[in-house]
This record gives sequence, structure tokens and C-alpha cells, in this order.
Amino acid sequence: MNKSLWRSLLASPVVFATILACSPWFPAAANPKTSNTMAQVTSVSQLSDVQPTDWAFQALQSLVERYGCIAGYPDGTYRGNRALTRYEFAAGLNACLDRVNELIATATTDLVTKEDLATLQKLQEEFGTELATLRGRVDSLEAATAELEANQFSTTTKLSGVVVAAVSDVFGGDNAETGEEVEDNTIFTDRARLEFSTSFTGKDLLYTLISAGNFRGYAGITGTAEGDLAFTRAQDEEEPDNDVGLETLEYTFPLGESTEVTLAAAGAAFYDFTDTVTLFDGDGDSGALSLYGTRNPIYNLGDGAGLGIKHQLGDLFEISLGYLAAEGNDPADSSGLFNGPYAAIGQVLFKPSDRLKLGLTYVHSYRADDTGTGSRNATFNQFDADYFASRQIIGQGDDAPDVPTSSNAYGVQLSWQLSDGIVVGGWAGYTRTTLLSTVNGAFDRGGLEIWNYAVTLGFPDFGKEGSLLGFVFGMEPKVEDSTVAEVAEDEDTSFHIEGFYQYQLTDNIAITPGVIWITAPGFNNDNDDAIIGALRTTFSF
Repeated sequence: MNKSLWRSLLASPVVFATILACSPWFPAAANPKTSNTMAQVTSVSQLSDVQPTDWAFQALQSLVERYGCIAGYPDGTYRGNRALTRYEFAAGLNACLDRVNELIATATTDLVTKEDLATLQKLQEEFGTELATLRGRVDSLEAATAELEANQFSTTTKLSGVVVAAVSDVFGGDNAETGEEVEDNTIFTDRARLEFSTSFTGKDLLYTLISAGNFRGYAGITGTAEGDLAFTRAQDEEEPDNDVGLETLEYTFPLGESTEVTLAAAGAAFYDFTDTVTLFDGDGDSGALSLYGTRNPIYNLGDGAGLGIKHQLGDLFEISLGYLAAEGNDPADSSGLFNGPYAAIGQVLFKPSDRLKLGLTYVHSYRADDTGTGSRNATFNQFDADYFASRQIIGQGDDAPDVPTSSNAYGVQLSWQLSDGIVVGGWAGYTRTTLLSTVNGAFDRGGLEIWNYAVTLGFPDFGKEGSLLGFVFGMEPKVEDSTVAEVAEDEDTSFHIEGFYQYQLTDNIAITPGVIWITAPGFNNDNDDAIIGALRTTFSF
């Protein structure tokens, strides 16, 4: 820009104020993610950071009050000290030119002097290249937007998905039930999920999850749920063979500014609306490889249809409440929303900072005592139809009767980010399960006391942004005390030791090798330790 033109800019309040005006205006218009939405002002006094003693005050006043060609930030500031590019200047200039043309067209040309018009003409010539480039960019954006609108999946629904493909094996160890050695056998398994996220108001969410898979886990050959992997297919399917089905259907919407409500029609879990307070909870798609390493197992007691509520109590506390029925769609006796298996949760989450979270959790359940982890003695699901047939409670080939139990579980969870690259955490859980019936003499009345705990250590962004190095040490649910004659206490202690490294190969592909070491499987020191190795590859889109 030559010196004579620059002097003319300084002499013209319209043009000079244009330079100042375009500084806050253009970035907000160009970046849709910014929260600094501009607002037209009608008086320079509305700008709190512009004073009459400022050297550019007269120019700003002229631009605002004579031409109505300036915008301020929502907080009432102007921020005139920002640096600007030639493109920003050109965009601001173009906006003011449009305003001047509007004034001329409406017969208010007395507001615009000949000197101003001459200077503006020179500016148009000087910035013609930049303005042409901007017009080209706008045309390209409009064409791209039209293409997206013509080929979009839906105006209200976002489609995403996750595919897990894994190679795994069990090395050594004895079957916890039979004591026989587990044979080495490498397998390849998969799980695929399609997620439909639909919003009608921009604040609500209708979530539909369609899934398929072909792996039920290792419990069938190891005789214990200890160390089982987190990306197994749904536990209620006997022989999964990549059959596609509805896994989850729920609708979440705000109730006021601080409350969020989830209505679940199918497949919901407590961890859908309750913070599990752990870095490793990726629900099998990411994070820990094992189900136990994913979260405190008491969160696994509830699933099905029901209601969840999450309420923010100021900045420090979050309260979660929920009720889920596993057979809410079944009209048969001992089923339905309130007569069948159900679980209810209440949790208080304390968040004193972005780096520290502490959760206190209570879960009450009826006929729902299986967490999918730990000792087989910790759940009455271990008693199948053969057991009841042997007691002559049912005939051969008949289905096993329901075992009515009531459980009260208590948990404490902690996550503390010591630095950007180190997060320590863990949990402890206690469950008291009471047998409510002898089931026609199959059991003696009594109860179980079950404990579990874990310590976790995570290194986020280790080696590469998005990656995660993690370690878990703990004890899966163990029956410490039993007053039910048919259920033995776990005399010995079994430890869960896990290490994994989730390497973010690309934005859409992560590879996670890891090892799970189970000492004394089945909480029996006579059994050899088991090593489960896995290589998980996660594709997300």
C-alpha cells in the first residue's frame, strides 16, 4: 500500500475505522466454532474498552453513529488492539462498502463525502485481489455445502461406528472348575457396532446402537470370569454368530439447565448415564482389554429398560440416579418393569477440579447378582438346570428356576490426574447378597459377602497423541464370607494384573496389544496361573 493512500486512510474516519472494525468482526464470521458472536452497536459508548481519550475514538464514533458499520463482542468490548490480516481487512472493508451503498440507495448520501467515496474507490482497487479470493472461497464453500446437503445421511441423524477385530489366546492355567489344564488355542474374533445419534432440538439425543459379534469370552474354557475380555458379545446370547441386533435404544433430553434425563427402551446400562470415574472405561472399544479393568464391577449389575437422571449440583457435585429392569418387555409372571430382575443406582460424584474426581456409589438389585467378573461363587447363576434336576427340583430338560436374591453393593472410585501424562485411580467395592428363598429346598437360606478392589495407572498420549499406556492391579469379586451351605467361601486370593498399550495409529485406527495375568484362577492356589494375551484393533468412523 503506497504512502499517499495510507495518508488518505488516516484522513478518512470511515475508512480508518473500517480497519479497526474488521478486527473483531471477521474471525467470528469465518469460524463457526467461535463463541464470540458479534452484535451490532448503535453508540460507541456501548463499547466498554473504548474511551473518549483513545486516539481512534473519533473514527470509531463516526463509523458507529454516521454509518452504523461496526460490531462488538457479546461482553461489550471492542478489542481494537488485535492484529489483522489483509483478508480480514478486505472482509471488513467489504461489509462497510455494502453499508455505504445501502445509505446511498436510501437517499442518505449526505452522510458520505466525496473524499470518502474517492478513498473507498482506491481501497476497492487496492484490495481487489483479496476480495476476489474471498468470493472464490465463498463460492467453493457454497458448492461444498450443497454437495453435503444433497448426499447427507440425514438432517437430524449422525451415523458412526466402531469395529473391533482381535486375536487372543490363553497361555497356561487350569480350569477353575475341573482343575484340568487349559489348552493353548489362538482365536480371531470380532464385534461391530453402528451408532445412530439423532437430535431434534440440538440439545436432546435419540441413541440407537446396532451390533453384531462372534465371541462370548473365555469363561467357558477357564471355568471362571476372571480376566475375561471386555469386547465379548452380549452375555444373553448362547451362540453368537455375527447376528445383527438392537443392542441399545435410549432417549436423553435436558430438564432445565442442570438436569439430564435418559429414557431407556432397551439395552441401557448404568454407565450410560453415570460417570464410572476411570480413564480405562472404553466399553471394550478402547481402554482396558479386560471387563474387570474397564470399571468397578458393581456398575455391571444393572441393564435393560428404565430411567436415568443426572443432575449437576453446582460446579463441585454431580448426582446420578437410575432404575433398569432386565425383563421390562416380558408380560409373564415374575417379569416386567417391577416384578422381574431389576437394579437401582445412586451416585454422588465430587469434582473439586478438572484433574480430580471421587465417586460414592450404591446399587440395589433384585435377581441381578452377576457382574460378569470374578469368582463363580459370587453369583447364583452358577446353578444351572442340571443342578436343580439332580436335586429333583425340576425334571431333566426343564429350564432352571429363578433364584430370588437381593443385593446391596457399595463402591468408591477415584481418578486423579497428577500431570498431563500421568493419571492414577482405582476403586473398591463391597456387595452383600441375600438369598430370599430356598427354591423348594435347593438351598439353605443365607447370604454372601463379596469384595473387590483395583489400582490403576494410566499414561495418556504416551508416545503419540491419543495413545494410552495402562496398568491394572487388583482382586476381582471374591466371596469372603458365605452363610449359604451350597456356596463355598473363596479360601485363597487371586490377583488380576493387566498391562496394555493402545497405540493411535491414525485418527480412525488404534492397535492395542496387552497381557492379563490371573494368579490362582478360581481363587484356588492349586490352580496354575493363567495368562491371556490379546491384540485388539479398533476401527472407528
